[in-house]
Amino acid sequence: MLDARMIRANPDQVNEQLKKRNLSGALDQFLSLDEERRSLLSRAEELKNFRNTTSQQVGKLKKEGQDPAELMEQVRQVGGEIKQLDERVKEIENHIERILLNIPNLPHESVPVGRDETENLEIRRWGEPRQFDFAPLAHWDIGPALGILDFERAAKLSGARFTVYRNQGALLERAVINFYLDTHTREHGYEEILPPFMVSADCMLGTGQLPKFSEDMFKVEGREMYLIPTAEVPLTNLFREEILDGADLPVYVTAYTPCFRAEAGSHGRDTRGLIRQHQFNKVELAKICEPEHSYEELEKLTANAETVLQKLGLPYRVVVLCTGDMGFSSAKTYDIEVWMPGYRDYKEISSCSNCEDFQARRANIRYRPALKEKPRYVHTLNGSGVAIGRTVAAILENYQQEDGSVVVPEVLRPYMGGREVIRARQA
Repeated sequence: MLDARMIRANPDQVNEQLKKRNLSGALDQFLSLDEERRSLLSRAEELKNFRNTTSQQVGKLKKEGQDPAELMEQVRQVGGEIKQLDERVKEIENHIERILLNIPNLPHESVPVGRDETENLEIRRWGEPRQFDFAPLAHWDIGPALGILDFERAAKLSGARFTVYRNQGALLERAVINFYLDTHTREHGYEEILPPFMVSADCMLGTGQLPKFSEDMFKVEGREMYLIPTAEVPLTNLFREEILDGADLPVYVTAYTPCFRAEAGSHGRDTRGLIRQHQFNKVELAKICEPEHSYEELEKLTANAETVLQKLGLPYRVVVLCTGDMGFSSAKTYDIEVWMPGYRDYKEISSCSNCEDFQARRANIRYRPALKEKPRYVHTLNGSGVAIGRTVAAILENYQQEDGSVVVPEVLRPYMGGREVIRARQA
């Protein structure tokens, strides 16, 4: 959530920043209501001063034995007006908060200005896409042929955009999860967390999923609980309503969780195979840090996500998202896109963002720099470390062989009982 005081002090600058995110007039209602609020507060203050002065006069008249009835009636009427003003101010403040909860974060000055994903900026590549001497297949053909992915039975169980992993497919998925967790905890210094997979509405509001993106969420019927769309939600909200010791920062946490997304409005984009599912697995990275170090931490977090792809030998590129393609809570985002031979294109496999103090304000996460110093809002960061299903899809496509088998990346073999190749007859 943006700082209301900052908006009041710099409305034109904030509006210009929001225009870069394709939002015009986003502050109009806020500024109108805020002006009314200030006017009402000023009027209420005048009336309270009048009430205090008149009350003193009433007391004086009583001591002098005079009748203060007329003044007492004025005090009563003023009290009623003050109550109405206070109620209207509270109503306006609630409305202002609802408006602020639906305004996205402001882009960092280093973010390229653009209208949509076509104007994202590629900043580096790693690895060379493999040159096949046969026509490579897509993972949605490879997996069923090997007997390790079953989309038809998944549809029977749950409908479209779900997957049943079988035999070596299930083992491969589990191997990737454990490999990612081991790398991030043993090499990158993250603390592993196993959080709940359902959270309260307050948690979803804290990280920015609510209220704006309620249609993308799976809500538990009859409860103010939601299935998590990403482990970013429970990891960040671990520290909700807390004041952390500055000496304990930065905090690095990671978690494996399933993720649940309704994907409302995706309109057929990448709906085949494992790329865009209603339920998928992911290892998430999250950081809580001091504001002055958050962009340094963003570079480190992105590098951590890149490392696991390098170890897997999967070619990828890194792009910085333009202002028109950034996520709601983000001030700056790097997307890592893995090469997918079946698409003959790069597909997003990780998104690494610095949210600055946007989520911290919503979730009230602060830190005390030193003893007796005033608490300050932390900066929060998150990133996929990385998406598991998309990793499996990338492995199947990049490591496929002409006979239909798939070579297991070397770093995963210890997690798969030493298996080097997945073949159809083993499924």
